[in-house]
Amino acid sequence: MTTATHSVLFVCVHNAGRSQMAAGFLRHLAAGRIEVRSAGSIPADQINPVAVEAMLEEGIDIRGEAPKVLTTEAVQDSDVVITMGCGDACPFFPGKRYEDWKLDDPAGQGIESVRPIRDEIKRRIEELIASLEPAAAEAASA
Repeated sequence: MTTATHSVLFVCVHNAGRSQMAAGFLRHLAAGRIEVRSAGSIPADQINPVAVEAMLEEGIDIRGEAPKVLTTEAVQDSDVVITMGCGDACPFFPGKRYEDWKLDDPAGQGIESVRPIRDEIKRRIEELIASLEPAAAEAASA
């Protein structure tokens, strides 16, 4: 059994598109080695169906996920906090690694517009894993 050594929280306003795709990629690519959370400052009622469709094209099913409200505890319990447009709604704690990913919002977009957003998220997730697990990334590329 692999134990997660890092924890990452993805935050966007509605927790319905970008943060859910990022969490889906990290869960899939890190295969349990990194604890994954996602949340929104104003969560939507459901995950964006086009984000679900785009992820299914990658073989990742996020249909079982649901938008969650951002809590102070979720931030405190995470080593890395990645925001995607939640602005000042994200609590700040010293000693955490914060990144703000500037990504287009997939809300209201068709699949043709969401695919490039998904692909950019995947690229950033691969970089994130490499930064958190340099030895694992080196072994994977060997």
